[in-house]
Amino acid sequence: MINKDSLTHHISQQFNAELEDVRSHLLAMGGLVEKQVNDAVTALIDADSGLAQQVREVDDQINQMERNIDEECLRILARRQPAASDLRLIISISKSVIDLERIGDEATKIAKRAILLTEEGESPRGYVEVRHIGEQVRKMVQEALDAFARFDADLALSVAQYDKTIDREYKTALRELVTYMMEDPRSISRVLNVIWALRSLERIGDHARNIAELVIYLVRGTDVRHLGLTRMQEEVQGDRGKDDSGV
Repeated sequence: MINKDSLTHHISQQFNAELEDVRSHLLAMGGLVEKQVNDAVTALIDADSGLAQQVREVDDQINQMERNIDEECLRILARRQPAASDLRLIISISKSVIDLERIGDEATKIAKRAILLTEEGESPRGYVEVRHIGEQVRKMVQEALDAFARFDADLALSVAQYDKTIDREYKTALRELVTYMMEDPRSISRVLNVIWALRSLERIGDHARNIAELVIYLVRGTDVRHLGLTRMQEEVQGDRGKDDSGV
């Protein structure tokens, strides 16, 4: 198993610093992405086109952070040729930045819908669902990043498990909004913007789950992406004494 102390176990203090730096940069990117999600949802609910535009402008910064972290990971791989837990850390970071960048993309899509809704007029339905699901997926992103910061496989497991709740609430909201559009065809254009925003939130939940699964891989050394929640729970909570012999 890996924990935070593993970052400082190398004879080379420079290697320790490189690992801590790249992890810190990942978490900084995550904090910016989390804010982007929160601001996008707020912009849509409050019909704040100015805030929505700010969310869109941050997207370039997110993309640049992804490129910078990728370069850091490649340099570490080339210079240090890490093995075992160090290699898992670099792999987990390099894959997590992809999910963070895609969360940023989905936040930008929500911001675009917010701008369209300020131009078309508020949707008659769906804002309660956007607020609720938006807060839940923001919390998923936050806790996935907290799990990464603390090497906490149990917290990562709870994030992965909660994704099912988001999927269920999204499907319920979708059914209600489709029914409403059928009853009032005049609302179709505006309600569709809300539906697409909800779809982006559901995808953000999926990406948060992906990051959580990478944390479990990092800490436990097992790829749990296709195991299902029951097997994932067994991997996290089963053999607490699993060694750190493999990648």
